[in-house]
Amino acid sequence: FFDWLYLSLSAYHSGSITMRVLTHNFLQSNVKGIEIGYPLQIEVERLEVEDPPSEINRELLFRLLPKLNYAAVLQAASELAPHVDGGLPTLPAELPPLPPINTNEDDDPETSNNNDSVWDDSSLVADLHKILFDVHLIDGALICPGSGRRFPVKGAIPNMLLHADEI
Repeated sequence: FFDWLYLSLSAYHSGSITMRVLTHNFLQSNVKGIEIGYPLQIEVERLEVEDPPSEINRELLFRLLPKLNYAAVLQAASELAPHVDGGLPTLPAELPPLPPINTNEDDDPETSNNNDSVWDDSSLVADLHKILFDVHLIDGALICPGSGRRFPVKGAIPNMLLHADEI
């Protein structure tokens, strides 16, 4: 849990705090009376994509994927793609089953990694990593799907504070 928080909110790439697609996946609108506050829509004013891409950490990615709402990742990617030169990688509509995470170095590789053949394709891992970790919303807004309330993003920091009448 704290790995994603560290990587999504306070990653110090180029000395700046950034808001990643990973962060977006965990944010929701809590405006009073709204039943649908997730996923937030993204309005882009300024977006940055790391170039060169950050180093891929497969184990962290595999630990985070079960915690994500994959449909929200797809929605975010489709909203951000038009603002990225050359677009973003196309992700599959559904993720294949995740491989088991080998936490014991003594485990038999024949039995512990028999499910990850589709994940051996480094392009799927690289595409997911790029979208989740390397795309940064610098300025724009996150919009509540139920109320239309706009939460500004300035300097890569989302302001999710509610007004007094929204609590």
